[in-house]
Amino acid sequence: MAEAFASKVDTGSRPENPSKPRNSARFSIRYQPGFTSIAVFCFVMLYLPMVIVVIYAFNEATSVSTWGGFSLKWFVSAYHNDEVIDATLRSFQIAIIAALLSTIAATMAALATTRTEAYPGLTFTYAAINQPLMVPEIVTGVALLIFFSRIKILTGYDGLAYLIAAHTAFCVPFAYLPIRARLEGMDLTLERAAADLYATPWRTFRRVTLPLLWPGILAGFMLAFVTSLDDVVITEFVKSGGQDTLPTYMLGQLRRGVTPEINALSTVFLLLSIGIVTLFFFISRKKD
Repeated sequence: MAEAFASKVDTGSRPENPSKPRNSARFSIRYQPGFTSIAVFCFVMLYLPMVIVVIYAFNEATSVSTWGGFSLKWFVSAYHNDEVIDATLRSFQIAIIAALLSTIAATMAALATTRTEAYPGLTFTYAAINQPLMVPEIVTGVALLIFFSRIKILTGYDGLAYLIAAHTAFCVPFAYLPIRARLEGMDLTLERAAADLYATPWRTFRRVTLPLLWPGILAGFMLAFVTSLDDVVITEFVKSGGQDTLPTYMLGQLRRGVTPEINALSTVFLLLSIGIVTLFFFISRKKD
């Protein structure tokens, strides 16, 4: 009889619908009415315009609204456009240097804020490093325009160094976040063992910390690279004449009218960004 009673109690304690969570009182956004419809709507509104741009990049006709057949001529046209080539090379030059400098600065900042005892002002340090993420980009662009204009007047120099410095400062927090996250998730046992074996702080960093931190550094570098490569607002304010990057060149062409060549450039940019972000995901994800 006791076994029968236990069987009834056990049967009664099971949920009627096994597909639902065991604790029906716990809030879950997935089971809210309309969640699926809203999610699908958001994804359609976000990605449908990109799909249309990619499709019309292969359009034979010169119109972006009339399909004239499949063709690769707009990719060939962009490839043979000297202005596009110059802007592309300049974009990559600025992005690579800015990503490298910002990643070095972000690595040092992450070490200084995670491998030290808490001190007064640490929260302010976090806020200062992440300031470009919190301030509207146009405000940063105007501030850099005023600051660099005075330097240009005093020195007479108006080369790419201003763009590189502006992109470096803006990309630091983007590189800092994955590097800091990697440092906070690392086990300190190996670093403490190295210190117990009389290793100097530099030797401990070079032999222990850096190899473990390397995936975070690569992820930070790629994130900073994509951010610099895609930037328009700060570049538009800081650049001098003849210093168009590919995004600012495309913006200038759009003011004259959209052509399938712009669609082709947008498609290449989209594929490049997707590839880098995908690589960033595989590098930065936590392994079992």
